[in-house]
Amino acid sequence: MGRIAVAAIVSFWVIPISILVNRVVPEPYMDEIFHVPQAQQYCKGNFKSWDPMITTPPGLYYLSLAYVASLFPGMFTVKAVSFFDVCSTAVLRSTNGVLAVLCSIILYEIITYLRPALDDRKATLQAVVLALYPLHWFFSFLYYTDVASLTAVLAMYLACLKKKYLFSALLGAFAVLIRQTNIIWMIFVACIGVINITLAHGRIGAEVNENHVSERKNDFLTSTSSISVGSNLRKRKSGKAVDKDDISIPSTSSFSATQTSGLLGEIQDIILTSWHMKWGILVSFSPFLLELLAFIAFIHWNGSVVLGAKEAHSVSPHFAQIMYVSLFSVLLSPPLHITFGQVATLLQSFWKNRPLSFFQWLFALTVGLLTVHFFSITHPYLLADNRHYPFYLWRKVVKAHWSMKFLLVPLYVYSWFSIFGILGRTQRKIWVLVYFLATAATLVPAPLIEFRYYTIPFYFLILHSDNTDNRHWLLMGVLYTSLNIFTLMMFLFRPFHWDHEPGIQRFIW
Repeated sequence: MGRIAVAAIVSFWVIPISILVNRVVPEPYMDEIFHVPQAQQYCKGNFKSWDPMITTPPGLYYLSLAYVASLFPGMFTVKAVSFFDVCSTAVLRSTNGVLAVLCSIILYEIITYLRPALDDRKATLQAVVLALYPLHWFFSFLYYTDVASLTAVLAMYLACLKKKYLFSALLGAFAVLIRQTNIIWMIFVACIGVINITLAHGRIGAEVNENHVSERKNDFLTSTSSISVGSNLRKRKSGKAVDKDDISIPSTSSFSATQTSGLLGEIQDIILTSWHMKWGILVSFSPFLLELLAFIAFIHWNGSVVLGAKEAHSVSPHFAQIMYVSLFSVLLSPPLHITFGQVATLLQSFWKNRPLSFFQWLFALTVGLLTVHFFSITHPYLLADNRHYPFYLWRKVVKAHWSMKFLLVPLYVYSWFSIFGILGRTQRKIWVLVYFLATAATLVPAPLIEFRYYTIPFYFLILHSDNTDNRHWLLMGVLYTSLNIFTLMMFLFRPFHWDHEPGIQRFIW
C-alpha cells in the first residue's frame, strides 16, 4: 500500500507541473538544446550522430527511446518525419517525470529495508519528502540526466542491499552509461556490499561460537552435578577437568558488532574475514570488477572521463568542493544539523574526548583554510552565467570580501563533524569513511560548482541518518516545498534577456 501511496502523491504534482512547464517553456532550454536534438536523432534511428558538446554517455537517450517505443508501439512502422512528433521536447521531458515516480518508489523500498520497524505511514512521509528534494524535483520537469542518474544509482543500491549482486552490477553499468561519475557510486555500492557480507559472516560466526561455548559449559555443569555424590578426590579431578576445558574453549569471532576497536580494527576485521571468504566474494562481485576495468579501458581510449567539451570539463584538483557539499547538505537538512540538540551533542563529544577532539578540530580547520586558499577553482562558467544560482552565491557571499572564504571554513568543518556524528550513530566507521571517499572522488575532479552534483551524496547521507521524527520530516517538507515554489516561479515567470545574445533567459539551479 505504501508504494502505491507514494507513487500517487508524487504523480499528483509531476503531471500538472509538467504540463505547466511545457506550456510556458515549450522549446528546449539550457542543456536541453544539446540533449533533445541528440535524443531525436536516436528516435530517427541515427545512432552514429553525436553532438561534440555533449559530455555524458547516451544512456538517457536509450532510455527515452525505450520509453517512447512503449508509448507508441507502432513508431517504427511510420515515416521518419513523424519521429520528431513522438520524440518532441514534451515527450522526452516526460521520461524524467516517469522516472521521478519510479525513483520515489525505490526510495520507499530502501527506507523500509533499512528501517524494517518503521510503519508504512512514516516510510511514506519520508519517501515523499525526499522526492521533494529541490535539485531532484526541479529537474524532473526538464530533459537532463540528473533524475535518470539518481534513479539508476538508487536502484543499484537497493539490489545490492537485497543481495542481488548481478542485477545490481547491471544497473550500475546502466548508471555509468547515463553519467560517468556514477562509476564512483558503483564502487561505493560494491564496497558496502562487501562490508555487509563480512559483517553478517562475523555476526553469525560470533553467535555460533557463543552458543557452542554456552552448550559446552552447560554440559560440564550437568556432568559435574551428576557426579557430585562421588568422593572428594573425584570432585577435585572434576574441578581440574573444568579448568582445563575452559582453557581449550574456542574464542569468539574477532569480527563482532560490539568488539571492533575503532576504524583500524574494523578494517583489519573486514580484511581477515574477506580473505576467508575470498572466492565467494570474488564470484559475487566480479561483475563490478569487470565494469571497473571496462571503464578504465574507456578512459584510456577516450583520453578523458567526459565525451565532449573536454577543455571546459577537464579534471582539476578542486578540493574546495568537499567543503561546499558539506554545508549545502547541512542547509538542506536543518532539523538534523542546525539544532541546539545537535550542537550540544557535538560539544559534549568534544569535551568528553579532549584533548584528541581539540587536535581533530584544529587539524580540520587548518586543512579547510588551506583548501579554500589553494584549491578553490573559479570556473569561467561560474563567473559568466547569471542564469544559475551559484553565480549569485559566489558573488554575493563567497566573494563579498576577501576574508569571506576563510570565515566560512568553521561552518564547513562543523558541517562535516555533524555529518560524521549523525552517520556514526547508525553506521560503522568504515562505512562513513567509504562514503566520504566516494563523495570526494565524485566532486574533487569537477572544476565547476553545480549543486546538481551534490544530489547523490545527499541522498545516501539522508537515507542513512537515523531520523524518524515526523516533525523533522514535515519541516524538511515545508522547506523543500517553499524552495520548489520559489525556483519554479523564478524559472517560469521571471525571464530576462541578454544584450549580447537573442532569446529568453531563465533562472535555473
